[in-house]
This record gives sequence, structure tokens and C-alpha cells, in this order.
Amino acid sequence: MLATLRGRELANAAQNIVAETGLEHRPVTDGQRVSGIYRRRIMLASGRYAMFDDGVGFSLVPWKPVIEPWRGQQLAATIRRGGVSWEIGKQRGTSVS
Repeated sequence: MLATLRGRELANAAQNIVAETGLEHRPVTDGQRVSGIYRRRIMLASGRYAMFDDGVGFSLVPWKPVIEPWRGQQLAATIRRGGVSWEIGKQRGTSVS
């Protein structure tokens, strides 16, 4: 039940961002790698999320404090079992879990 409520809240937040930005929402699935510019942090009742903008669409991924200094810069994240592995900057191999 909590997963359903979390999913609805996330979908509602995504719809609001679509209306605001005109970007297409790209939902993230387990094991998927997403990249883009970290634009902002979204605070929801179910947790905090980072908005990644790839220029055409956006994804919402679980936020961690370690990425906040990188706002406005290129990041990548891989979602695994509810956790996130971050790749910071354009350098391959620099990652934070």
C-alpha cells in the first residue's frame, strides 16, 4: 500500500513538473541508468527526489545530500533496489553510493 501511495505522489509531482516545464517525464525503473543536469530537489511526503533534465525530458530519482553541491551540473545515477549509485561530473569512474 505504501508503494502505491508513493507511486501516486511521484506521478502527481511529475505531472506538475510537466505542466511547469513542458518536458516529458521519463519514469525510472530498477537497474536503469539515468543522466542529465541536476536541476532541483523535490520534497515529497515519501522522500526527497532529484530532478534530472536531459534536455528533452526529465526523471525523478531518490535524492542524497552528497549531490547538492553539484546542482546545475551533469550527473548520472543508477537505481538499484531502492538505492542510488551516483556518477558525479563528466569523469567516468567517480561515483558515490
